[in-house]
Amino acid sequence: MIDFQYIHHASLAVRDIEVSRQFYSDVLQLQEIQRPPFDSVGIWYALGSQQLHLIQQPQGETLRNGGIDSTDGHVAIWVGSYRGTLEWLDAQGVYYEARPNSVAGFAQIYILDPDRNIIELDTAYEK
Repeated sequence: MIDFQYIHHASLAVRDIEVSRQFYSDVLQLQEIQRPPFDSVGIWYALGSQQLHLIQQPQGETLRNGGIDSTDGHVAIWVGSYRGTLEWLDAQGVYYEARPNSVAGFAQIYILDPDRNIIELDTAYEK
């Protein structure tokens, strides 16, 4: 049996690393961390004790073209405040789909990055 312990990182394909850096570093304000000198172009971000890896794939087959579809592959990140997150996204001009009373048992907010990768932002219900 494999002794699984935690998810280390999630990777997303992106078309233009600098456009993605502006979104993830400036708009979402994730903390960029050092990345080993791979042959590929990419950026790594800290998400608590886990990481988000962006890898430039201008012609990659995994790049999406559609809108928000929560049944499609996505990355989910737990956030501290539902209202605070919505206020931040509004201030940054980021389109989102809010699901404050999700049947999942927690509030959900869905956004798209510049390459149409789906990001789910989850948090406890707020009254």
